[in-house]
Amino acid sequence: MGGRYRLDARLGAGGMSEVWAAEDLELGRRVALKLLGRDADPARFEREAHAVAALAHPNICRLYDYGEEAGRPYMVLEYLGGGTLEDRLAPGEPYPSDETDQIAPELAAGLAHAHARGLVHRDLKPANVLFDDEGVAKIADFGIARLGGSGTLTETGTLLGTAAYISPEQAQGLPATAASDVYSFGVILYRLLSGRLPFESESAIELARMHIHERPAPLAEVLPRAPSALAALADASLAKDPRDRPPDGVALVGALSASSPPLDTATTIVADSRPTLVIPPRRPGGPRRRPIPLPFVLAGLLLLAAGAVGVAVAVLLGRSNDSAPATSIAHTQAKKTTTATPITSPRTARTSTAASTKRTTTAPTTVTPPPTPPPTPPPPTPPPPTLPPPPTTLPTTVTIPITTPPPPPPPPP
Repeated sequence: MGGRYRLDARLGAGGMSEVWAAEDLELGRRVALKLLGRDADPARFEREAHAVAALAHPNICRLYDYGEEAGRPYMVLEYLGGGTLEDRLAPGEPYPSDETDQIAPELAAGLAHAHARGLVHRDLKPANVLFDDEGVAKIADFGIARLGGSGTLTETGTLLGTAAYISPEQAQGLPATAASDVYSFGVILYRLLSGRLPFESESAIELARMHIHERPAPLAEVLPRAPSALAALADASLAKDPRDRPPDGVALVGALSASSPPLDTATTIVADSRPTLVIPPRRPGGPRRRPIPLPFVLAGLLLLAAGAVGVAVAVLLGRSNDSAPATSIAHTQAKKTTTATPITSPRTARTSTAASTKRTTTAPTTVTPPPTPPPTPPPPTPPPPTLPPPPTTLPTTVTIPITTPPPPPPPPP
């Protein structure tokens, strides 16, 4: 096909197209080539090609190329060798819970990507969910997809989609929305959890009527051991009114994320640029001590740093003063006192005044201490103890009597 793709084996065929496993001879890779049926409408085929080309997501089958051979258009798609979800479902048996936990978020993520780009699949079912070699689920076959703002197809069998998974609004011939894909997702999830469809009938018309008018049995009654979060999501997705369902695939992703197990609170990572105190979990057998608030810790560190700086400054100032001996403050003040101006004691002045009144001779003497020699560098040994300063005034008052006794009489002859 196109001088590049070698058809190796036909994987499936229908009224609209046939799918082949092919080899890309230029790139040397395995691909899936979808060829338009001989009696099919090329407009539908081209619509699907445009729809898939607008998407690029790990949970959506990728489109590699588009061309035409002998008047028949073809698409070259990602080869998914893991088969379909329909092939893996066993009648009447719930799907393994661990695989359901994987498939549900992958389908929701693929729908969220398509809905965000205005694309509604309109035919979501297990046969259109394929797996790659690693087991990753991918949504495929956007043959009756509708792009936002575009008209609908009127071909027989393409408007309603598959009866078992059709939404009530589609069954009534109303336009499909993203909530219509959510309803089909709910049917798939219901079947994965319970092993049965919400509505079963041999008639497609009866199935459409049941989707419109009847309510499915709650999953909690059909399978009590089903995970409560997934069961609640399936029941909500199957609401008759589109306004009562999750609106689109983005809402499904959010609901599934909220139902996932929470992280361990002891190892929760806080994305914050501010310093965070980690509080260890409570140990058994004793109360947990309250942590010291961070502001008090920072204040204490600042006080310690300020004290260390003050001590360092004091040491540096003491070393830089060459004339100050390493003595106590009291000794320094004593030296300042001995160098002061001589002061006459008031008591000495009063004594001298009183003595002059009594006609006594008072010789007040004021002794001025010699000037203090300039300080010398301190000896290596500790300085002697500080002595009190000498008195600044020495009272020396002397009283001499005025009357002298007469000499003794001469001796008799």
